[in-house]
Amino acid sequence: LASLVFQLRAQNQVLKKGVVDEQANSASLKEQLKMKDQSLRKLQQEMDSLTFRNQQLAKRVELLQDELALSEARGKKNKKSVESSSQLSQEQKSVFNEDLQKKIEENERLHILFFEADEQHKRLEAELRSRLEVLETDAAQHQAVVDSLTKKYTETIEKLQNDKAKLEIKSQTLEREAKDCRLRTEECQQQLKNLQAALGSRLEESLCIINEKVPFNDTRSARYNALNVPLHNRRNQLKLRDLAGQALAFVQELVTALLNFHTYTEQKVQIFPIDSATDTISPLNQKFSQYLHENASFVRPLEEGMLHLFESITEDTVTVLETTVKLKAFSEHLASYLGFLRKILPYQLKSLEEECESSLCTAALRARNMELHRDMKRLTAVFEKLHTYVSLLALPSTRPEGLLRTNYNFVFTNIAAGLHGFHDVLKDISKHYSQKAALEQEVPTATQKLITTNDCILSSVAALTNGAGKMASFFSNNLDHFSTSLSYGPKGGAEFISPLSAECMLQYKQKAAAYVKSLKKPCADSVPYEEALANRRVLLSSTESREGLAQQVQQSLEKIAKLEQEKEHWMLEAQLAKIKLEKENQKLKNSLSGHLTETIQEHSVLPNTAEQKKETTEKSLREPIKSTSLVIPIRVTNCSAPDAESREDLIKTHYMARIAELTSHLQLADSKSVHFHAECRALAKRLSLAEKSKESLTEELKLASQNITRLQASKFFCNDELMTTKRSYEDQLSMMSDHLCSMNETLTKQREEIDTLKLTSK
Repeated sequence: LASLVFQLRAQNQVLKKGVVDEQANSASLKEQLKMKDQSLRKLQQEMDSLTFRNQQLAKRVELLQDELALSEARGKKNKKSVESSSQLSQEQKSVFNEDLQKKIEENERLHILFFEADEQHKRLEAELRSRLEVLETDAAQHQAVVDSLTKKYTETIEKLQNDKAKLEIKSQTLEREAKDCRLRTEECQQQLKNLQAALGSRLEESLCIINEKVPFNDTRSARYNALNVPLHNRRNQLKLRDLAGQALAFVQELVTALLNFHTYTEQKVQIFPIDSATDTISPLNQKFSQYLHENASFVRPLEEGMLHLFESITEDTVTVLETTVKLKAFSEHLASYLGFLRKILPYQLKSLEEECESSLCTAALRARNMELHRDMKRLTAVFEKLHTYVSLLALPSTRPEGLLRTNYNFVFTNIAAGLHGFHDVLKDISKHYSQKAALEQEVPTATQKLITTNDCILSSVAALTNGAGKMASFFSNNLDHFSTSLSYGPKGGAEFISPLSAECMLQYKQKAAAYVKSLKKPCADSVPYEEALANRRVLLSSTESREGLAQQVQQSLEKIAKLEQEKEHWMLEAQLAKIKLEKENQKLKNSLSGHLTETIQEHSVLPNTAEQKKETTEKSLREPIKSTSLVIPIRVTNCSAPDAESREDLIKTHYMARIAELTSHLQLADSKSVHFHAECRALAKRLSLAEKSKESLTEELKLASQNITRLQASKFFCNDELMTTKRSYEDQLSMMSDHLCSMNETLTKQREEIDTLKLTSK
């Protein structure tokens, strides 16, 4: 906003200056117009005076002419007197003539001056009118500009007022932010002090740990540092895999085009200049055709090698030239294909020369064949160059001293140049072969088979050209990425020492990745560590251990089996008792009438027996004596059927209550015995665990004493590491202080901006 305000002010000053200049210019033009009007009036007055003078002179001339006529008339009458006075009149006439001549000349001069003044006046008037019109139009334009500028300036002033209000609000917010920043700086300073104290304590702690724990620093030695896993750049790996996929597609396209080119060249050799179907071709072409027939065994491995190279580049690997061992296989396949090209090149050249010697070959066709002769040599040379640099790229994975990292960029640049050269050669081959095919169609013995074969060769060459162009542009566009991404190594090291160290590094990386992956697995819900330790001790020493519980379950199963047997036995006993009871009831019903008298006699004796039983029950209540017997005295009131049934129910309930009480006592005794047995077993197990822990602690004590002695011996080798860490912490502290200084500077700048905004708003 401040820059916008400054720009508007500068534009306003320029526009004001322009308006003032235009006003001054218009004022000067008005002054000039007034002066011209004054001069015009003067000239008008002079012209009026000259016309008046001219009229006077004309009247005088008329008078003089009249006098002359009178004098001539008089002269005729009195010639004599005239002759006498001729001398006087002659003198007067000469005087008059001279005066008249002067008057005429003066009149003529005045007429000329009048005419010139009139013309000058008209011209000046026209100029002034045109200038006045221009000035009026300019004034109108300037007035329109002034109106637009005033309108614009009013709008600008309103906008600036709004901006001023906004800036005031912003200045207030910035003031609040400045206050917050001041508070934050104070907090940061306090945090810095705390961090300095914390870092100092951590430095001391780290120095102590380094003195006690670190035996050596592996980054000092390049041999050991090469085994360290470098920082994993997933984006870089994905980019390299994407680029390898694109290169694989281009290589597959080139392989298909090369297969078609060699196959159709073989067909062409067999039908031109001599058709093998009608005549025998030359031994040279037979051998050439035989070699061309073997092209697939040399071309297909290029695609396979590139596919294996693509599969070796994954997201989890570290892709550098030292780890891309599959590049060596691709280089070998390229070397085998180069050997194939070298093998067929002499036959191809001789075949073209033989075709030139044929009677069907014209001069133009011979020239095209010689151009193709040169193009085939260039194609083989280009493949030799590409193989040389690809084999150089494969050296770091087998023999790293064969190619230095400083030369990587040079090799990639030459590969890109070689691919462009390959594309240029294929363009020339396509051009010359199309001309050759057009000339061969004009041969009288040209067959449809020859024309079709030529078309197929041209299509394969066009596909080769397109594929080579895509490959060259692809490699050139990604040249910087290849040069930078394929040459990084471990932290603190310049390169990998050997392919063996790179392989070991990849193994370490896989182990680290597997470890991190195992850490990322979601943990099952568990109790805290301290509680788990306590539960483990309880589980190992309590009665709820697995062995104790299994033993208790076994005992419970045995008891259940015994109880089931007893239940069956007692169910049988109950059935037998029920049968006996029915029989007894039947006997009672039968003998009820015979024993009626006896019951009446016994009725008088029953109250005494009832009182005795009451006393015995009271004594039993006063004396808390437990009886283990199931037999109790039963009171018999009468021998009727309902009394007998109530008596049986009383006996039954008593026996059931007594059985339940005894079973509960038995179960309590069993559970106590099991608990005591489990406690004894737990105490024995706890004792054995304590002995084992005692043995392990004694062993750990021995190991700790050995480690203390070893670390004390290695303490002297860590002084340099202590100094480096101390320096690193000091650098961190200085960086933090610099950061605080920069924050203070930004705060001062913000305050200055706030002040400037306040001034501009005012």
